[in-house]
Amino acid sequence: MGSCNVDRARLEMFEVGPCKDAYEMGLLIGRRFSKLIRSRIVRDLILQNQLRPFALAHTPQSESLLKELFHNNKSKFPRHWDELLGTAAGSGVSLLDILLINFRKEILPFIPKEGAKGAIVDTSDDCSDVVVVGESMAIAAHNEDANVALVGHTYLIKGILPNGVFFVGYTYAGELPSCAFGFNSHGLAFTLDSVPPVEDEIVAGGIGRNFISRDLLEATSMDDAMSRIQSSEVSVGHSYNLIEISTRRICNVETASRKRMSVHEVQDENSISRQKRASVLSKNSKDDFLSLLGDMDDKNYPIYMTGPLLHTLCTALIDLDEQTLSIIEGNPEKGNISHVFSISPQKGPQLKSSQK
Repeated sequence: MGSCNVDRARLEMFEVGPCKDAYEMGLLIGRRFSKLIRSRIVRDLILQNQLRPFALAHTPQSESLLKELFHNNKSKFPRHWDELLGTAAGSGVSLLDILLINFRKEILPFIPKEGAKGAIVDTSDDCSDVVVVGESMAIAAHNEDANVALVGHTYLIKGILPNGVFFVGYTYAGELPSCAFGFNSHGLAFTLDSVPPVEDEIVAGGIGRNFISRDLLEATSMDDAMSRIQSSEVSVGHSYNLIEISTRRICNVETASRKRMSVHEVQDENSISRQKRASVLSKNSKDDFLSLLGDMDDKNYPIYMTGPLLHTLCTALIDLDEQTLSIIEGNPEKGNISHVFSISPQKGPQLKSSQK
């Protein structure tokens, strides 16, 4: 996999709230990051060549799918839906485009291949995670991998809710916090990974993964997070690494449609190659794990990705004993930490080190 020169803007954090309602929160986020959201929309070739043409074709298939998808998610999560309405209004981007990028994974499987413009195809967001719980160490390390359109189009949202609970989420421009990783003031954190299903696993019009992960940012405990995941009729599967600081627990949950908690995962060559490479690398310390996540030995399917389609946007390191979440920009092997948050339960997110 070749490298590609892309702009990596400084990762900004925006504190918002308490707000009178979810719409206002989305509105303020949209206004703050309007330029970034608009730039992402322009550069997102999956939106331009697949999602938008599919929606604007107004075929019976597209209209039926989008109507059901939008209705079900609005009904299940009305506050999060209103947050998206506010984001669209604040950013000046059409509501349709905002909805399409948030439901990308739920729509793309239903787009006829012959109907897509150009040769741009979606790539699995093959994030990599290392999770360890032992006597001497309890960590979760996560490479956030995404399409090239997302490079330089992310930000951190610290959302303060009316009840005093706050969350911090790594956010893709124009999307709900967070489809990547985040934590809240209850000392609950998570990282997310793709679980590509076979075609007959996908349910049209189910609950979107972005809405479920946004809801997780308000979970009060590991059990509450599990309940929120289980209660949703998802369209496609997802993998959740749930981290609870107070109990020093990490739990991995893989979901599938029809409320199942397991999924038949398509093991593509990329995933298999990265797992094989990881198995031969030293894994005795945090530095070893960060070195593993920074490995580029396999030129076709590196663990740390630099293009041309997939890029590692950043690495998150959650240390349950130190009770911190660190964000590393660039190859994690070099240890360039840009942000460090205290994630102790019931404490404000003290940003120990920002934008070094």
